[in-house]
Amino acid sequence: MFLSLAGGAALFGGGCDHASLGRSSVTAPPSLPAAAPSPSVMPLPPTAPPQLKQFLEAAIAQSSVTTGYDPAWVKINYPNGDVPPETGVCSDVVVRAFRKAGIDLQKEVHEDMKRAWAEYPKRWGARGTDTNIDHRRVLNLMTYLSRQRKSLPVTSDRANYLPGDVVAWELSEGIEHIGVLTNLSSESNKNYLIVHNIGAGTRIEDVLMSWKIIGHYRYF
Repeated sequence: MFLSLAGGAALFGGGCDHASLGRSSVTAPPSLPAAAPSPSVMPLPPTAPPQLKQFLEAAIAQSSVTTGYDPAWVKINYPNGDVPPETGVCSDVVVRAFRKAGIDLQKEVHEDMKRAWAEYPKRWGARGTDTNIDHRRVLNLMTYLSRQRKSLPVTSDRANYLPGDVVAWELSEGIEHIGVLTNLSSESNKNYLIVHNIGAGTRIEDVLMSWKIIGHYRYF
């Protein structure tokens, strides 16, 4: 498991630029140095649904598997398609965690896009659905989760964000990022940590408030 509690990921010049997905020339930002502190595991409420536990465990587990970052368009199977587990982008962290909880976002996003094509963004010039990439774009995931009425208010109060929440950020104009709030807490300030892939593999870091939050969702 890679941990960084310093919020150092904000140093990246790029990140999950999903407007760029499909261009193999895009390169990932350089890796950050590893940090040593170990987090505390915070217990979930007794009433937490089993899917939430599966979702969080699956998200956290990726930090020891996904060591790379690659935004290139890749042909994958449908449904339940995925790029190699050792690589991917920020959205793949979310997709893989949902899949372990029994929800295939590749299939769900595709079917919702067919039902409501006009509701989804077209910033990358999309003229039709593409099961290889649609669910791997941050804006599409945000649209899908909003359409499922899973959206919550965006605030600057950490108390409003709970383990299992999906959070989306704007790193800079045209560059969105997405991750999952875990039930791991930093030793130094007890903040819940985010699991995400911003360019150097899936990592668990104290970055909830590092960028402008543009989406907040609670599915389970």
